[in-house]
Amino acid sequence: MMKESLICLMVLISAGLFAEEPKAKTIIKEDFMSYTAKNYDKLIGILGLSETLLKNHFTLYQGYVTNTNKVLDLLAQMQKDGKMGTPEYAELKRRLGWEFNGMRLHEYYFENLGKSDPLKKEGNLMKKMIADFGSYEAWEKDFKATAGMRGIGWVILYYDKTGDRLINFWINEHDVSHPVGCKPLLILDVFEHAFMIDFGLKKADYLEVFFNNINWQEVEKRY
Repeated sequence: MMKESLICLMVLISAGLFAEEPKAKTIIKEDFMSYTAKNYDKLIGILGLSETLLKNHFTLYQGYVTNTNKVLDLLAQMQKDGKMGTPEYAELKRRLGWEFNGMRLHEYYFENLGKSDPLKKEGNLMKKMIADFGSYEAWEKDFKATAGMRGIGWVILYYDKTGDRLINFWINEHDVSHPVGCKPLLILDVFEHAFMIDFGLKKADYLEVFFNNINWQEVEKRY
């Protein structure tokens, strides 16, 4: 019996049934779809924001798109070259959030600009503002107070689906402080490049112009 067992074992080994499992291969996608900067020239001419300010802002946004593509390309190359354990790879990974969010937040900001019909009084978003803040006016006061704080960054009306509530958040940097699992509805850029060419230090005047030019249809669609 011992002899027969040894013969069976040798047959199984020769058949490869006890061979070491092959190591999983890292599959690197060769070609990534590059992000393309969107054209927001339709915003030129909106009341209160000069063409100079808008064109400067568009150029800055286009830089984020370019840098997002560059960082992704460099990371992909480093993955193929097996350099994922390097400090350079780690720094690029950290940088990606800044460039990508800078691109995407500007897109949301530009797309919620452009005069449209007022926020619908009987719409779902208005009802939610009243439910969560007591009134539309109370929500707007809180949003403007957040925007008026000292510092640079973003003010974003988020919808927390899990908690079923609207919250106005201050976001200091592109890649910091975004609430997990929440949906951005209304985005306001309060970095200096968004207003100082036209308004200098008068941020309150910029806020009034922003509110006069909110595309509420876009905001409601996001909600």
